[in-house]
Amino acid sequence: MDAMRTLFLNPPSYPDFDGGAGSRYQAKREVWSFWYPTWLSYPAGIIPGARLLDAPPHGYDLAKTLEEAKKYDFVVIHTSTPSFRVDVRTATAIKEARPEILIALAGGHPTALPEDSLKASEAIDVVLRKEFDFSAAEIARGVDLSKIAGISYRDGGTIKHNPDRVPLTNAELDSLPFVTDVYVRDLDYLRYNSPYCQYPYVSLYTGRGCPARCTFCLWPQVTQGHTYRVRSPQNVYEELKEIKAKFPKVKEVFFDDDTFTADPMRAREIARLIKPLGLTWSTNSRANVDYETLKALKDSGLRLFVVGYESGNAEILKNIKKGVRLDRARRFTQDCHRLGILIHGTFILGLPGETKDTIEESIKFAKEMDCETIQVSLASPYPGTELFEYMTANGYLAFNPLLDEQGYQRCAVSYPNLTGDEIYQAVERFYKSFYFRPRYVFKALRKMLTSAEECKRLLKEARQFMSTMRQRRIQAAQTAT
Repeated sequence: MDAMRTLFLNPPSYPDFDGGAGSRYQAKREVWSFWYPTWLSYPAGIIPGARLLDAPPHGYDLAKTLEEAKKYDFVVIHTSTPSFRVDVRTATAIKEARPEILIALAGGHPTALPEDSLKASEAIDVVLRKEFDFSAAEIARGVDLSKIAGISYRDGGTIKHNPDRVPLTNAELDSLPFVTDVYVRDLDYLRYNSPYCQYPYVSLYTGRGCPARCTFCLWPQVTQGHTYRVRSPQNVYEELKEIKAKFPKVKEVFFDDDTFTADPMRAREIARLIKPLGLTWSTNSRANVDYETLKALKDSGLRLFVVGYESGNAEILKNIKKGVRLDRARRFTQDCHRLGILIHGTFILGLPGETKDTIEESIKFAKEMDCETIQVSLASPYPGTELFEYMTANGYLAFNPLLDEQGYQRCAVSYPNLTGDEIYQAVERFYKSFYFRPRYVFKALRKMLTSAEECKRLLKEARQFMSTMRQRRIQAAQTAT
């Protein structure tokens, strides 16, 4: 039997909304940013004749998306908690345009709430839970839904939940098609940008899962698990070896594993293999990597780490089970500065234990770390996470959804001693305290004077950032009235 004509869809949403199947921070960004829809790309490479449509960066509005979706028999839509309502409307519109299309939802939100997701609209036939690469492929091949692990589905007037699918093994990860082949086939890589990567860039995964236990993190708790399952270093090398030919203008490769450095020996082996390729690369890391591993990675082309510091308060780090102490983070950061490894530091305001004083501690700590760039997010209690359970049980969840009607992130938590408005307003103060320091301004000016391209990029991002901050103030004023 031939496979069903299958479309993997990252649907149109809010303007400038980056919530694709690969984005960890689903909201409008402070600067232009689109992450590759990696989780959709893998199954799109498995099913013969399938297509991946990433609507937001390619300029597909709802009308244009519907015209494309009507050509297919099976449509898999990736959704997230912040964009769920909008994505359900898209699913409903597709079903109305062609009722015989089978529509499935995938992603963290439907995995955590499969029954609620199916009940959200009669247009939704199936929920693909957790890792859905082969679940989607089996549906496309016409396997009876009752026999497919890892799905929930509508069967007449009832909703059924099949047992979870066993996570992919290391060998199975090696057997998957290269995600970059799907990018070349279906995407325009020049439409993707990460604020902390050199443009243009390409991202991929070398493994799935994360051994860390951070209470707020969606992917390990809900979709990928806490066991770090990995591709072999040789398999990673083979994909990277082809990148220069596939993406002739690419300046950087990003390994988007939750924590690439979770297995230092494997990370060093990958670094050894790819060093002759002369690629510039970056990745996610916890702030606990030893100096010798850092040096080996730097020598192989590592440019930047994305590091989740989260907070500058030790008690908050304990509350969220971060597993990295402040003194260890300081030593790691010093080692990175010494080796010339840049850091994009990420912080979250509103985590359990947050007060006005702890926010100031985090601002002070961020300035002490003196990262190349930072991201300051609001605590987002995603369903299925320990953070969501904590906020719900204690009455700290102010409201759902996590975004307003324009796609901007809202502060969904509020404490007796710290209101959601106070947390929200602290984000802009945090950014200004970090970026408007004389030390940082002088560093930025030096970069602008030495590179016309860097000058153009920094000025563009500064304009985008200031525009976003203005919009946040407008949003706050509207909420107050």
